[in-house]
Amino acid sequence: MKYVSTRGDAPVLDFSGALLTGMAIDGGLYVPDSWPSLTADQLARFRTSQYHEVAAEVIGLFVEGSAIEQTDLAQMTEAAYATFRHPEVVPTRQISEDEHLLELFWGPTLSFKDVAMQLLGRLFEHELGRTGRTLTIVAATSGDTGSAAIEACRDRAGIELVMLHPNGRVSEVQRRQMTTVLSPNIHNVGVDGTFDDCQDLVKAMFGDRPFRDEMRLGAVNSINWARVSAQVVYYVVSSVKLSDQYKAKVSYTVPTGNFGNILAANIARTMGAPIDRLVIAANSNDILPRTHESGEMAMDSVVATSSPAMDIQVSSNFERLLFELFERDGKALADAMRAFRSEGVMRLDSAQLVALQDGFGAGHATESEVNDTIAEVYEQCGTVIDPHTAVAVSVGRKNRAESGPMVYVASAHPAKFGDAVEAAIGIEPQLPPHLSDLLDRPEKCEVVDPDLGSMERYVRSVALPSAS
Repeated sequence: MKYVSTRGDAPVLDFSGALLTGMAIDGGLYVPDSWPSLTADQLARFRTSQYHEVAAEVIGLFVEGSAIEQTDLAQMTEAAYATFRHPEVVPTRQISEDEHLLELFWGPTLSFKDVAMQLLGRLFEHELGRTGRTLTIVAATSGDTGSAAIEACRDRAGIELVMLHPNGRVSEVQRRQMTTVLSPNIHNVGVDGTFDDCQDLVKAMFGDRPFRDEMRLGAVNSINWARVSAQVVYYVVSSVKLSDQYKAKVSYTVPTGNFGNILAANIARTMGAPIDRLVIAANSNDILPRTHESGEMAMDSVVATSSPAMDIQVSSNFERLLFELFERDGKALADAMRAFRSEGVMRLDSAQLVALQDGFGAGHATESEVNDTIAEVYEQCGTVIDPHTAVAVSVGRKNRAESGPMVYVASAHPAKFGDAVEAAIGIEPQLPPHLSDLLDRPEKCEVVDPDLGSMERYVRSVALPSAS
């Protein structure tokens, strides 16, 4: 398995190379040069396999040909998913006759990001130890990626992690899950701006080739292919089990910010998992539903909402889907992305728009709809959901097909957004015992302006000696 850049002008790498490189040097994202397929025998066997076993087998298709041995990968998946508080790792919860929640928040930081991050930290440590390298990981978070990455990378040898978040634009629980980790290799930075400002700083540092090489930059955001490959697994696992129950393919509605989560669902479908429709669910920051409707991707200002992990206008992983819509023409996509960055608009041609609309549904939920949906689900079945999950349920119920099961991706524990949940149902969800004292722990965080020079000086000051 080889990996190519979506912009067509970067070295072809194996899985290990893509893991440690993160973003391609041409500004693109790495993707497999072809998509593997799952056999009918594999899908049948996965119905009764343990989650870590399926993960090793599915991710093994993407690791093939790299220096990572299958036995080592199996040990890492078993260790990663032993950190989850539910025996099924990613259980489904039925909320009506043919509606389910896919609960992805049973990991250490109560977010779907743990599913990939707990493996990613182990993959990094394995490959850095094998090669004798060090890595300075620089990443941006709109909330959940940060705490999951920090938990996965804290105290791991060979790694310094610098995590940027939009100052004052994440929930208190999200912030404290990051800033209360005092491990010496963890560095939190609050940027006075939006998540897109944070993400632009990260991309600019990766685009500064001398700085990137000097610091040996690595990525944990979903620009890193290894993140996406790990997310494919829970769509394979849940779809084979539910399709067996209903004797029909399964549809998913995914709360969508940076597009990595629903991209993983599309990859699972491409590989042969029994998946029918995929619905992109956005909050008031609805650039993707607008693109889906008109074919014109136009940037707008970011609106703060009760689902802050989705307060994004530029969805990095959408480029991986665009690569397919552009029929894998990296040069054409690179030209289009440059124009988008300079003009703020990209227009899909008619064939590209048809392909997008054939592959996905899309919609957005207003703040009032999110609030009403939290209350509606609680009244219907007694289940408490967070605002991101409520976006998925609200949009999904407006985009239901006539038949077949629909799964709403529950991406975060409701206690991470207690204020929004309490406003909707009058009940404040409680944090699990391992985080019960979170609000009393000391914090450590730097606050900076969204300035590239200042940010690079800060990264240089904390990088490992061997990376400078």
